[in-house]
Amino acid sequence: MEWFERAEEAEQRQDWDTAITLVGSHAECYSVDHYAHNNHLWHMSLLARADRLEELAELALTDVHARRRLNRSLRDQGKEADLRTRAEDGDRDALYLLVRLLCETNRAEEARQAILDLGPENQHAHQILADFRSSPNSVVGL
Repeated sequence: MEWFERAEEAEQRQDWDTAITLVGSHAECYSVDHYAHNNHLWHMSLLARADRLEELAELALTDVHARRRLNRSLRDQGKEADLRTRAEDGDRDALYLLVRLLCETNRAEEARQAILDLGPENQHAHQILADFRSSPNSVVGL
């Protein structure tokens, strides 16, 4: 059985340690070998699914894929304080996900204030809020 088949089986069993070890040993960020790069993305996903946010945070210091996966996990878990802290430290992706999280939980005014506090000149963050407000599904937009 190949290593990736063992990793897939471990993933299905939610044996995160085994899956992460197997995939991580075949992963390389921005590798010219697209398999190694895809394994890197898989590795980041496994870390998030295993709720190894501290490990992702450490990798996020130098790895854009880890940073994005960490931010997405924080958003999915509703951890707005953690997203805010990351946005305060200059992580624009964290700001965007914070704004989306606040909008999706019908707190558009809080989202607006977050933008003013954390990125008043950030046009993309303003656009996310504007798109939400103009959405037919938005309570604010009604």
